[in-house]
Amino acid sequence: MFLLMEKLFCVNYKYDFGHEIYFQILNFNRWSLIQASFSYNDFPGCPYLQVTSGGNGLLSIIFWVWKIGADVDICSRTWCWERYDFLK
Repeated sequence: MFLLMEKLFCVNYKYDFGHEIYFQILNFNRWSLIQASFSYNDFPGCPYLQVTSGGNGLLSIIFWVWKIGADVDICSRTWCWERYDFLK
């Protein structure tokens, strides 16, 4: 049952010059139906909006204003948490 829940929904948190929370929904064979990250950074940045399609997935939207950012990916490659843990 827990393995099934892990593939259905995954949450991860990290702190690196700001707080970042990652969500993944429906992970199968290194692909995710929906991935999203929300961040609050310690340093402000220039506002921007980026929308891409193809390459790594079906649709990716990145939004950033001052210290707050969001990233939403639909039908894209799954973020690799093992690599992040290895770099720690």
